[in-house]
Amino acid sequence: MPGAGDESGSGSGSRSAAGPKFWRQVVERLSTALLVVGPTGRIDAVNPAAERLLGRTAAAVRGKDAHDLLHRDAAGGTLPRERCPLLRALAGKSAARGDGYSCLRGDGRLVTVSWSASPLVDDGSFKGMAVLLTDSADGTDSSGDPGARREGAAYTSALEDLNERLTLVAEITDVLGQTLETDEALARLGRLLVPRLADWVAVDLRTGSGRIHRVAVTGPAGRDAALEGGRERLPKAGEREGDWSPLVQVLNGGDPVRQGVPEMAAAAPPGSGLAAVHSDFLWTVRATSAITVPLGSGSERQITGALTVVRTDPAHPFDDADLGVVSDIGRRVGLVIDNARRFGRQRAVAEAMQRNLLAPLPQPGRLRLAARYQPAPVGSQVGGDWYDAFELKDGTLALVIGDVVGHDLTAAAGMAQLHGILRSLAWDRSGPPGTVVDRLDDAMPAITTVPMATLVLARVEGHPDTGPWTLRWTSAGHPPPLLLTPGGHARYLEAGQGLLLGAHQRDAESRPTATQPLPPGSTLLLYTDGLIEIPGSDLDTGLRRLRRHALDLAHAPLDTLCDQLLARMPPGSTDDVALLALRLPEL
Repeated sequence: MPGAGDESGSGSGSRSAAGPKFWRQVVERLSTALLVVGPTGRIDAVNPAAERLLGRTAAAVRGKDAHDLLHRDAAGGTLPRERCPLLRALAGKSAARGDGYSCLRGDGRLVTVSWSASPLVDDGSFKGMAVLLTDSADGTDSSGDPGARREGAAYTSALEDLNERLTLVAEITDVLGQTLETDEALARLGRLLVPRLADWVAVDLRTGSGRIHRVAVTGPAGRDAALEGGRERLPKAGEREGDWSPLVQVLNGGDPVRQGVPEMAAAAPPGSGLAAVHSDFLWTVRATSAITVPLGSGSERQITGALTVVRTDPAHPFDDADLGVVSDIGRRVGLVIDNARRFGRQRAVAEAMQRNLLAPLPQPGRLRLAARYQPAPVGSQVGGDWYDAFELKDGTLALVIGDVVGHDLTAAAGMAQLHGILRSLAWDRSGPPGTVVDRLDDAMPAITTVPMATLVLARVEGHPDTGPWTLRWTSAGHPPPLLLTPGGHARYLEAGQGLLLGAHQRDAESRPTATQPLPPGSTLLLYTDGLIEIPGSDLDTGLRRLRRHALDLAHAPLDTLCDQLLARMPPGSTDDVALLALRLPEL
């Protein structure tokens, strides 16, 4: 909502309902005083009624702190800011109202007001509060006319209702935009709409060629599985004229439909199985008013499904304003679902690409290897994590763990490129791991699309059955390997650290290669940062947690150790994980 006289600003919801000129007319003609207060508590705008009530011009109050300028106690003294209910509502970004609020007029007199504040949201961003003030001292508005007071009350009610609708649309846009998982988006939608706008909500989606699936029904008690799950074939083009069900018409590209009791009573018998499902739903929940709108742009080829909202109280049917709001919500929800489906397809391809490139592990002599790849949780983006182990020409075992910067297909494709090039470089020439990774870094800009990556390349030198074994490794900005040795000891191998791949620092020294003897019976863990980094927790905490769990599992079979390390990760991870474990035999 823009301030009085504002021709340029409007919330995301207001753009779909009315333009700035309309808002200026509404605000200026409103008999109730209106202040627009910004997030910091400063006055952005006032309307003429507020100028009359407060005895101050718009120019005199604009930019001033509303509490300091206006709020007083009954004796005219200033009040501590922590005792101001409007500032508390502003800090909580929540609606509030109150009575007996003393305001200081420009002429020095006090006026006692009743007030109501509603949050203003634009594209998910909190912009402040719309504050409505009425003179509560004598039951009139600032003009002293009881009739004007009644008119102002009607305007106030209408404005609050409209602001609530627009706030709801903006909130739905913001909340649904935070997830890329369809079922979670629909669960959030139901929680937002019931009971603020409707008593029941049903969502029908296209799930295949010519089929519709009722995927979510939300009522006063939350999701209702008993009313979900209906699946019918969408009527063909030739059947549309014979089926007047709102759901069928909307899914076939028709306009949004609002029904009341008369329309429901006069409705023809269902002309298809899909119409019967919808009719049974309305009858089961005892609908007295319903709106059905498309999910998507409204053109038949781009309709994702349909949204139906229901009220059961005959005293509060949906009106035309509700129809416009629900239609706007339908367009936005359709976009979210389309994005989620596209993301799901891309994620599935990326995950399949990663898994196919994770080659089977060798088992040289008595050395034992195990590895795991765990995709990011549903709703998060797949990364570019990978592991590899292979034997070199001289019989030495090479170990690799890496993570390409980026997400989805880009990261997965980059991982595939690095995977192949590193294998070729390591096989082609023997040499310390630091030298091999230097060559990889030089080649990366010319023959890959990878901007940056981290990795550890290691060689396990020694006879695979009898040893003695030595680990030589280099790290390109990757988390350090963890070595578990007999006797209950564990330490991170922090030597061998160099720049991450793609840093391209000129005149940089050659990458270091570190050396560490590997005692018989020891276990080496290589991992990506998804195993140790949890949102809200620092890296040191993650490293300590991994070390503790690894020590607890040090004597478990290698496969059990890997499975349990993943199982013991705390909830909240948003990244994928690659894990590679090597165990040496006891002599």
